[in-house]
Amino acid sequence: MAERRKRRKWSDEEKIRIVAQTRVPGVSVPEVAHRYDLNTNMVFKWIRDPRYNSGGDDEPKVMSFLPVEVVTRLPTTEPAQEHTAEPGLIKIVLANGHHLEISGAFDTDTVVRLARGLSE
Repeated sequence: MAERRKRRKWSDEEKIRIVAQTRVPGVSVPEVAHRYDLNTNMVFKWIRDPRYNSGGDDEPKVMSFLPVEVVTRLPTTEPAQEHTAEPGLIKIVLANGHHLEISGAFDTDTVVRLARGLSE
């Protein structure tokens, strides 16, 4: 006949210490339970109990992977702007007295950003 284990009383401090050992990377709950001659289910019960499992900032961060989708073509969010090859001329007088004169082919978005930057 198998010998029955003797029932032990664990203090709250001991339970906290045992549960903390299960959060060490590379250590499994069954390993910790075996170390203290405990049933693994008992250690899992203590882990779920907030009195023994602080779950605070001292808990190691768990790495996880994000899903990745590999595509052959990158999706475009905006249609490509066609730039005219015809030379143009634009003159801008800013409120602070600066003059901006651009000739040739230019991108209108770039000119607007430049004008806003000079007006500050």
